[in-house]
Amino acid sequence: QVQLVESGGGLVQPGGSLRLSCAASGFAFRSYTMSWYRQAPGKERELVAYITSAGNIKYVDSVKGRFTISRDNVKSTVYLQMNSLKPEDTAVYSCSTTITGNRSWGQGTQVTVSS
Repeated sequence: QVQLVESGGGLVQPGGSLRLSCAASGFAFRSYTMSWYRQAPGKERELVAYITSAGNIKYVDSVKGRFTISRDNVKSTVYLQMNSLKPEDTAVYSCSTTITGNRSWGQGTQVTVSS
């Protein structure tokens, strides 16, 4: 059974940093693309970044140069390092993967950027 467990969210001031983690289990982690999504209040969920099994990476334009996605295949964990955070980054962040056409989600972790 696929399990994704996020951690690392919290309250941070504008300009601050957070590192999110997503611990995965129940599947061959190293073989799958892992993604981070976020959903702000009243807005649709959006793809923030993804990293493929080969290490190819893509970011949404609004986080380029500020966020870094990475993965540790030994620990079956994907990370999202978030720097220079802005109030508009406030959202619930979730990790996700798709296996045989079925998308799985973690429970999400709240990130709040506010002074």
